[in-house]
Amino acid sequence: MNLKLIAVFSLLVLLPGTACFAQKLTKDIPYIENGHERHVLDIYTPEASAKSPLPVMFWIHGGGWQTGDKSRVGLKPKVLVDRGFIFVSTNHRLLPEVTMDELIRDVAKSLAWVHENIAKYGGDPNQIYVGGHSSGAQLAALICIDDRYLKEQGVSLNVLKGCVPVDGDTYDIPKIIMTAEFRQMLYGGKMFTFGHRQKFGNDPEKHVDFSAVTHVAKGKSIPPFLILYFSGNPETRAQANRLGEVLKESDIPVQIYGKRDSNHSDLNNDLGKPDDPATQEFFKFLDRQTKKP
Repeated sequence: MNLKLIAVFSLLVLLPGTACFAQKLTKDIPYIENGHERHVLDIYTPEASAKSPLPVMFWIHGGGWQTGDKSRVGLKPKVLVDRGFIFVSTNHRLLPEVTMDELIRDVAKSLAWVHENIAKYGGDPNQIYVGGHSSGAQLAALICIDDRYLKEQGVSLNVLKGCVPVDGDTYDIPKIIMTAEFRQMLYGGKMFTFGHRQKFGNDPEKHVDFSAVTHVAKGKSIPPFLILYFSGNPETRAQANRLGEVLKESDIPVQIYGKRDSNHSDLNNDLGKPDDPATQEFFKFLDRQTKKP
């Protein structure tokens, strides 16, 4: 075989979307009938049908609640489908077009649609994992802890088997606001005109209510957590530890892992690389929860 043919073959092996990856993508499925253009989700499934229903990873993109898209999932669909999961990535409406209340309820409606319909795609509606990066981490943690949003959609926290928030800084919103404003008071500089205080409603009661830590309690069927964060960021490190402490106080299984030699974006983008330590923790967590040997 000449070198050109070898190069083409190698490229086909490495490129996503080829038969080598044995996965199928169904795009832009509406989760609200006649809804907004962003009321859509993508489902990644194995090419071959499984013998039994597969666990589901429901993923929420980042982007500061103002930007982002369900297509920004990196390696996660490929590696999770390979490990016997269905992967779902959802969009939601964005600030400032909608309020935070409406945005969170978009995510709850999307997850409720998955619970009702994922069996048609080979998924197990009673074995759903929720994950997200950055702003998606806040949404994932809140949906898995504050059961009001799913209850509105007729879904119980019992169907959630694990939560994986990645490098969020808003599990305790009053603390992140106080940190930013105290830093500005000490060192000066311009405050954001549409920062966390405004995004979450500019009302102290809303800041508390939208904080996942507020709603942690025993007996709510809150699923086990794996909290991933970049250890070089003091804000996400502090928030990860804060959420972890509150979960531990209520006897909810939680593991906290800080990755060094990374950054906010790479921590998420590298999930799926075999030599990535955060990926290894991610897989171990999922294996424990699915009882995979």
